[in-house]
Amino acid sequence: MEIRCALPPDFWELLHCLKMRSKYAILLVFVVGLVIIEKENNFISRVSDKLKQTPQALAEANGTEASPALAENGSLASLRELDAAFSRLRFHLRNVTLQLMGDGDLRPRRHVLLMATTRTGSSFVGEFFNQQGSIFYLFEPLWHIERTVTFEPGGANAVGSALVYRDVLKQLLLCDLYILESFILPVPEDHLTPFMFRRGSSRSLCEEPVCTPSTKKVFEKYHCKNRRCGPLNITLAAEACRHKQHVALKTVRIRQLEFLQPLVEDPRLDVRIIQLVRDPRAVLASRMVAFSGKYETWKKWASEGEAPLREEEVQRLRGNCESIRLSAELGLRQPGWLQGRYMLVRYEDVARAPLQKAEEMYRFAGLPLTPQVKEWIGKNTQASHDGSGVYSTRKNSSEQFEKWRFSIPFKLAQVVQDACAPAMHLFGYKLASNPATLANRSFSLLEEAQPSWIT
Repeated sequence: MEIRCALPPDFWELLHCLKMRSKYAILLVFVVGLVIIEKENNFISRVSDKLKQTPQALAEANGTEASPALAENGSLASLRELDAAFSRLRFHLRNVTLQLMGDGDLRPRRHVLLMATTRTGSSFVGEFFNQQGSIFYLFEPLWHIERTVTFEPGGANAVGSALVYRDVLKQLLLCDLYILESFILPVPEDHLTPFMFRRGSSRSLCEEPVCTPSTKKVFEKYHCKNRRCGPLNITLAAEACRHKQHVALKTVRIRQLEFLQPLVEDPRLDVRIIQLVRDPRAVLASRMVAFSGKYETWKKWASEGEAPLREEEVQRLRGNCESIRLSAELGLRQPGWLQGRYMLVRYEDVARAPLQKAEEMYRFAGLPLTPQVKEWIGKNTQASHDGSGVYSTRKNSSEQFEKWRFSIPFKLAQVVQDACAPAMHLFGYKLASNPATLANRSFSLLEEAQPSWIT
């Protein structure tokens, strides 16, 4: 008997009415129904398991003799039939939901979160997903939250920011881009804003129909790179997100993996988390160039030795390394909520074999690696010069990733090694014992025996 026949006619009339009005209403009904049925099915399965005990076991538990008729109990057969019916209905609802979410494509909708810290190569790796036409990609949307939300100093600061970041990420992965309007300054009017951070780094925000005709006398601070577009229409952007098959976000503003558990467990999402790490000595060397003003103390201490490096600077470095290490250790333990949903990647491995690592990341995410992505990787990893400055994603990656060894003073490298030794050991980075070792390019700073987590 078909499931449709087992349900009241009024139910199907309601669905037909909703379908005529809006496919999104149908999607909502199916998703809610799927969650409810999942809970009911779990309950029925538990009851069924209890009833599946042998008659002898049930009799002993009740202090009575076993009855042969109990094995043939009609209620058990009914529960089995009901359990099978719920399973078939759940499968049917899941398929229809996927069809509606993917415009007829039965492939599941993936949500990829690239989690990193500044100057780890995350912009470069993010382009691997930005170049895939079926992915709606956002570059650092949490920048707006960091600029507008002030947290109280102290231990609660990190927790408070992580919770806010997580909740915003969840809405963005669900294509609720309106959540950003509360954080963009000045506040968008009629869902229009010329101040979307690094809009030009997200292809989906610079394609039609999101790219509307440019408007005179409207200055867009973060404009599209290859075409002129009008102010970002957040409604059009949200619609474009819903029409794409998958969603990917890159962020350097959340480091505590444990705070993402509710996001991963949300039944509306199918999240894959890629944590990108880099040698902390290389990160410091890069930050001293990109954020020169923030590292004046480090540079003066290294070059002149006029004053000792402030302890709070070292503690901040140590804290950053520890938060990265703890998140990686949690992910590598693969607790139940992270099973098959976490991948740890070293930037050095990406730089040495970008296409291979891109294939691994796409395979992990369950996404197809398109020829467009392969072409972009080929063009942007063989450039002879890093001509676009510190934020460029075009470079000869195999030559560039160790240039920091010749620019960082050894005494700074020692500070990093002391503060970040546990993280460096976990990620397979060797410590340099002297300046000659650090500057000797023939000496690899990666462990010869790669960590067991590297694929």
